[in-house]
Amino acid sequence: MNLLHSEITNLIIKAYYNVYNKLGYGFLERVYENAMMIELDKFGLSVEKQKKIEVYYDDDIVGDYFSDILVNDKIILELKAAKRLSKKHNLQLLNYLKATEIEVGLLLNFGKKPEFKRQLFLNSHK
Repeated sequence: MNLLHSEITNLIIKAYYNVYNKLGYGFLERVYENAMMIELDKFGLSVEKQKKIEVYYDDDIVGDYFSDILVNDKIILELKAAKRLSKKHNLQLLNYLKATEIEVGLLLNFGKKPEFKRQLFLNSHK
């Protein structure tokens, strides 16, 4: 089974483990975000941090979010430094995907144990 943007997500996951193995756990999310920017750049990926995501209701903006990192204008990365990933974290990423034309997101947790989750929300369902 070929996953949407799997080549890019594989590089992101490799970058994630590189950062986790070098820094371990215990830092603030901002530290991991900055390290991920450096590591993703090493892989030649186009990255933007704190990308503004506007939420619309009909044609009116009703709010905005800031995703941690946007990769190649195709994948939203949401970084956490929590004990473990929670349903709340998953819903946050899912809402980012719903609010954009982006279909793939990765939730990356820099907790005591490294863990990540891939989210998909196809534009055909938006």
